[in-house]
Amino acid sequence: MKLKNKIVFIFILGAISIKSFSQNDKIIVLTQDDFLKMVKTFHPIAKQADLILKNANANKQSANGGFDPKLFYDTRNKFYDNTNYYNSSVSGLVIPTWYGVDFKLGYENNNGTYLNPENKLPSQGLLNSQISLPVLQGLIIDERRATLKKAVLFEKMSEFEKSNLLNELMYNAGKTYWNWQIAYSNFQVFKSSITIAQERFDAVKKTAELGDRPFIDTVEANIQLQERFLSYQQSQLEYQTQSLLLSNYLWMEKNIPLELSDKTIPESKSSANTTNYDIANNDDSIIENQIKNHPILKIYQYKLQQLEIDKKVKQDKLKPSLNLNYNPLFNPNNINLGTPDNNKWGLSFAFPLFLRKERGELKMAKIKIQNTQYENNNKQNEIVNKTKSIYIEFKSLIKQFDLYESTVQNYEKLWLAEKTMFDSGESSLFIINSREMSYINSQLKLNELYIKKKKAALELNYSLGILNTTY
Repeated sequence: MKLKNKIVFIFILGAISIKSFSQNDKIIVLTQDDFLKMVKTFHPIAKQADLILKNANANKQSANGGFDPKLFYDTRNKFYDNTNYYNSSVSGLVIPTWYGVDFKLGYENNNGTYLNPENKLPSQGLLNSQISLPVLQGLIIDERRATLKKAVLFEKMSEFEKSNLLNELMYNAGKTYWNWQIAYSNFQVFKSSITIAQERFDAVKKTAELGDRPFIDTVEANIQLQERFLSYQQSQLEYQTQSLLLSNYLWMEKNIPLELSDKTIPESKSSANTTNYDIANNDDSIIENQIKNHPILKIYQYKLQQLEIDKKVKQDKLKPSLNLNYNPLFNPNNINLGTPDNNKWGLSFAFPLFLRKERGELKMAKIKIQNTQYENNNKQNEIVNKTKSIYIEFKSLIKQFDLYESTVQNYEKLWLAEKTMFDSGESSLFIINSREMSYINSQLKLNELYIKKKKAALELNYSLGILNTTY
């Protein structure tokens, strides 16, 4: 079964009715890996990320439209008092090119009693072509070419924008998952503590009835049971709250939201797979090399390239505008390509004397580049320092967790030894309760260290910008 279909099957199974669960009490373990893969596949924000690429592709397509050939047709006619004053029509095809040269092929036909002599043509009309060349301004770069170049960069940048959006989504989803996991783990600890407290209360009550213990011990045992039950209810409420928060990230195909069932549980500490994202063996040099490919920094790089293109356009505006048009003319009945005498040509020149607008726009373009460079440098420094800080914390939490695991085992040994002494009448209820509470608190602290370690690993991959590529 494909992974996608497997995940869908798991959550369909987890979302079926309570009535169905009464017939089949199968527990479903939702691992972090399966959860994040589902978030990446089905969450609406993940689908919005796909729209970023589609929008960039549409933007590039629009920019390419600046180089589309165009057909044109224009006609004018004046008819008055049964007299055809003039009838003028022109049609043709304009072909723009990447190098700023535009080619034009056309057919012109004019006639009429009062036609302007300048527009008088042979009866069969006249074929013409035109070559338009910007000699100075617009020869190297123009708005049309700049728009397409920026659109190509925008398309590349959109890949990293999508990656950054997914990175953010999966980081928030991952934190929610581990909040759910610790709520469940703590809930199980208090659930187990109620069972122990209930058994002790029953045993104390029975021995008190037999006269082996004072009845006041039953009061203390009952108080302990009630306090445990209160803690159990609070942990149950927290677990239910975190389950609902986790449901915000659960979606299926066709934008169908899912609600987490009470038969779906998180992975346990013993079964958790950390090889996908725990990078404890990395050193500072590896981290710095990885940061160079961070989506946010890549976005800044493409923004700078786009601003450089804008600057080149502004610099080009400082040149005079000098455009040359050359139009060879051809008789449709006798096309002679070797006759250079039949032609039209024109030259247009313009140059602002002070260039205040152009120089001002160029200064603003340079300022934008400097501002973006400062932002890029600052963001890179923030990412490097934050990542190193998280990396140090992560390695420390690994050691703390490993150390405290043995501490919890020692607390358990003390509690079991005290329990044996209590059952044999060699210990008091106060001491056994104290040992037991120490053991319970150590379990809760171990759960907290475990979640801190998992969140640190999650945040480390998030700060490196590689969280979304892991799943």
